[in-house]
Amino acid sequence: MSTPSILILPGDGIGPEVMAEVRKIIDWFRANRALAFDVGEDLVGGAAYDAHGVPLADATMEKAQEVDAVLLGAVGGPKYDELDFQLKPERGLLRLRKEMDLFANLRPAQCFDALAEFSSLKADVVGGLDIMIVRELTSGVYFGEPRGIVKEGNERVGINTQRYTESEIARVARSAFELARKRSGQVCSMEKANVMESGVLWREVVTEVHAAEYSDVELSHMYADAGAMQLTRWPKQFDVIVTDNLFGDLLSDLAAMLTGSLGMLPSASLGAQMENGRPKALYEPVHGSAPDIAGQGKANPIACILSFAMALRYSFDKGDEATRLEQAAEAVLADGLRTPDLMGPEGGSPVSTSEMGDAVIAKLSASL
Repeated sequence: MSTPSILILPGDGIGPEVMAEVRKIIDWFRANRALAFDVGEDLVGGAAYDAHGVPLADATMEKAQEVDAVLLGAVGGPKYDELDFQLKPERGLLRLRKEMDLFANLRPAQCFDALAEFSSLKADVVGGLDIMIVRELTSGVYFGEPRGIVKEGNERVGINTQRYTESEIARVARSAFELARKRSGQVCSMEKANVMESGVLWREVVTEVHAAEYSDVELSHMYADAGAMQLTRWPKQFDVIVTDNLFGDLLSDLAAMLTGSLGMLPSASLGAQMENGRPKALYEPVHGSAPDIAGQGKANPIACILSFAMALRYSFDKGDEATRLEQAAEAVLADGLRTPDLMGPEGGSPVSTSEMGDAVIAKLSASL
């Protein structure tokens, strides 16, 4: 059996710093768990533009198509704000998602007990929170045509088109139902069927897939705006939420802040299975490139570390090792270690990016 392959794309801002801690953890698994990976590295975003004049080189795109998993840090920064839209760093990430056909974005929102006080909600509302938002990622209003800014009479008009096919809805629904089978067996589908035809079709197709293939899973429906309200009222009522690209973007960020820190949350973007049975996959922390703290050792690497844990679980069938890594990160937080983004009123022991990574590795070693 060939060695599983990973392409690391550190990107911009704090991306290289947090990804350096993931590399240390990959090395730990090789040395201590006989779990080796063929690791390559390349450029994306502003770093790729600086080197190649584009946010993602064709050769890098080819590598991404060939490996078992892509790990991405972050893209963007103010130095690129004036670039043409098609050259902005974010277009490199969108190209990866589109050309790899990564249609299902998995955004967990989990509140560690040690960080419950960071949430704007009461601790009893968010304590023990563990939900998964499945966002459709390659269609919808972000990709629909026609789009653009046109002149109509004496004024400009901005146009974006919300568009979904039955098959696009069905495949992301299946991803959500499959996840629910491995969790608590509940899926809530969110759309705006009351005012949008795409929402009507979404609800119909999700219902059809459920009836035909997943009747063992409990399915409910909710308008997306009501879903946002319920997420802030009692988020623990949900297990798996499946929704479209636009609403998924909004709802997953809302859910992220319920946990207290955007810097703590990982994500996975999954596509169709390759010949080896693994899904095409890209893993990345939810946080941005944070150029204001780049190079200062202040970045929190845990979201990137937990993204690698998701890779262990979903790309490499190493659920036990993923749990080991997740528990190590939780144990470090329980000990009171804090990067600057986690320094709240109760204080804690301040650590740098690399010190946080080292602490996670120490907990991994202690787990043996």
